[in-house]
Amino acid sequence: MPLLPVAALLTSTFFLMAGAGLMGILLPVRGSIEGWSSYEIGAFGTSYALAFTAGCVIIPWIVRSAGHVRTFSSLSALLAISILLCAMVVDPWAWVLFRAFSGFALAGSYMVIESWLNERVTNETRGTIFSVYMIVTMSAMMGGQYVMPLTQPELTNPFMLCAIVFALAVIPTALSRAQSPTPLATVKVDVLALFKNSPVAAVGILLAGILSAGWGNMAPVFGQQVGLSTTEIATLTVSAMAGGVVFQIPLGRASDRTDRRYVMTIAGIIGVAAAVAGVYISDKGSLALFGTAFVLGGIIYPAYSLAVAHANDYADDADFVKVSSSLLILYGIGTMIGPIYAAVLMEQIGPIGIFQAMGSAMAIYAAFAFYRTFRRVAIPANERPDFQNIPFARVQTPASFALDPRAEASLEAAAEESQDHASSPAYVDAK
Repeated sequence: MPLLPVAALLTSTFFLMAGAGLMGILLPVRGSIEGWSSYEIGAFGTSYALAFTAGCVIIPWIVRSAGHVRTFSSLSALLAISILLCAMVVDPWAWVLFRAFSGFALAGSYMVIESWLNERVTNETRGTIFSVYMIVTMSAMMGGQYVMPLTQPELTNPFMLCAIVFALAVIPTALSRAQSPTPLATVKVDVLALFKNSPVAAVGILLAGILSAGWGNMAPVFGQQVGLSTTEIATLTVSAMAGGVVFQIPLGRASDRTDRRYVMTIAGIIGVAAAVAGVYISDKGSLALFGTAFVLGGIIYPAYSLAVAHANDYADDADFVKVSSSLLILYGIGTMIGPIYAAVLMEQIGPIGIFQAMGSAMAIYAAFAFYRTFRRVAIPANERPDFQNIPFARVQTPASFALDPRAEASLEAAAEESQDHASSPAYVDAK
């Protein structure tokens, strides 16, 4: 049973993601109930993204000093504290700070669990465990969002429930007898080299961050402003996630058979059409909104995967983790911009501003990908690596890519390069 050695870690992952899903929908809905402006609510998402990205860089140093178990326990405690502080101090700018606490803590928690999982897998089980890990994260996040309709967001109960779920995440890892892994590696990034190597991937990743964070943080606010119930708001956000899962397969297969930039262009056009439809059907009932969100999410979330696949087409196998980490940092910058960008349009235009934000970002995504088709010849399909599903990039960290099955090929390629270098005449003469 390949999953038995990592059962405790996957259980902690489930509780962690369920709490993150509940927190992600609870805070913007409660902020909207309090009558806070879209600017203020958008600032929650920006502070979260800023702290999450910073956590990816800082946490490895903390783990080296404190160890995995103590770091994970401390970060889980910080998550519980941050959500409880939101219940105690109901002020928008205090919540900006508290949301930053949670972003930093979640980044660190993900990295600890993923590095732990990476130590427990073998070459034979890596693919299975990575797939199960992604299923657990997706199902837990969706399930966590559906907890809110069972509570009353205007009260303190859902905040306390969220804190309890975060506390539950500590128990499986604290009681696990699994040996602690080696210290986390520091993040190595080179965004300038990434842009030079693949401009479409760099710009596409930035826009994917804007899309994902803009929708994820402000869609609950849109639902509250147009009068949806808490159950309908949860269904709206989950519909977009479900669309992201479903659309991954056809978009991925199409990108394996033809120039990925054409697929990115078509995907962007579909996204623009869905966003335009959202503007006109926002008052036509919840079913129409759910359908629009499904199609919109079907482009928002795969936009990241398509850009990553295009970047890997032009990268050496040995650079997989470094390239992916650079993409993730660039994506993090996009997630800082997205909530504020959507909030500005919603404040100026009204609730439909969220669709204006999504449509404009997708138009740029499509236009730049199409423009680049005239600037560079595509790599033949038989020379490109296969497309890989990455449904929810916002829960990815550099440690996620070390767990990815493609990282094994990266390590093997790096080892071969090192061996070739060591056996080269110049190296031998130098010795």
